[in-house]
Amino acid sequence: MSHLVELKKVEKTKLQLGYIPLLDCIALLWAKHRGFFDDAGLDVTLVKEASWASLRDRLAFGLLDAAHCLSAMLPAAAAGADQTGIALQTPLVLSENRAFISLSQKLCYELDIQKHDSAETSAKKLLSHIKQNHTVSLAHVFKHSIHHYCLREWLALADPELAQSISMKTLPPPYMVEALSNHLIDGFCVGEPWNTQAELQGLSHIVCSSQNIIPNVADKVLAVTQEWAQQHPNTLVVLTATILKAQQELRELDDFAPIWQLLIEFDVIQFNCSTEVHVEKYYTIQNIVRNFVQENAEPKLSDFEWLFQQMQKWNGSDQDVMFVNHQAQNCLLLDIHHIALQTIKQ
Repeated sequence: MSHLVELKKVEKTKLQLGYIPLLDCIALLWAKHRGFFDDAGLDVTLVKEASWASLRDRLAFGLLDAAHCLSAMLPAAAAGADQTGIALQTPLVLSENRAFISLSQKLCYELDIQKHDSAETSAKKLLSHIKQNHTVSLAHVFKHSIHHYCLREWLALADPELAQSISMKTLPPPYMVEALSNHLIDGFCVGEPWNTQAELQGLSHIVCSSQNIIPNVADKVLAVTQEWAQQHPNTLVVLTATILKAQQELRELDDFAPIWQLLIEFDVIQFNCSTEVHVEKYYTIQNIVRNFVQENAEPKLSDFEWLFQQMQKWNGSDQDVMFVNHQAQNCLLLDIHHIALQTIKQ
């Protein structure tokens, strides 16, 4: 790829790009691996963060230029619900609604939760258990995330009041498996590959997909602060275009092996899985990676309106419809997305 914007117009070339080790950071890893950033005149350093809270703070306060970010962080920042007071925006969706809910194998056996159970059926079995005064500890990745909202919406299929009141823990995605192994939690909602890792270690079963519970909304996005976007519009166009190109190649690439190897190198995949071992899981993960974005990676206003509504529903904030629409629009950098898309089509 030739330089997308002449270098003299790019405001900043050395960039710190944050990510959490999850499958949906792959477009960032692939753009770096394939030299797309270098080709575009960007010197990008990928920075692995320990938790979503750490990533958010480092992005908000300028230690990161851009980041692989939870979509729901943007409405939280806009509404002042995240304690930083610094607005975040996105020109690009990295994944849509690809979380899963896992429960310990011990709990699944005790409650007779079967693989074919519907989301409502598994929720009813769990809540019946809780109502018999059994303690169950569930975890999500961050207060402002589709994972949190998905867990509560799942429980609400069985009992809306209990779904509202039940206490949940917050854990970084890579720690979910360890927490389950140490009996600190009984289940979680997280993105892949952590559900698969826990299942292959014999610790848990995936009981339902977020796709059966909530709409197909943005899960992870490429995020920057509003101030950074205003100060570096050309840089952001170039960065967005390079990741768009990586997304396109990931969808179309015939040989998945180099992608898998890259995920191993970056400690995203930490288990033995291949075309010969745990074959079904290997192809499931391949399918997820190839289909993170269904139609296009343009951020949608309706997604962010839904995220605002969920924040109101489960976190107790209260804004009117006009405020929600206005703030949701402020989360989007559609002009940056459209320019970036045009540059890779040229």
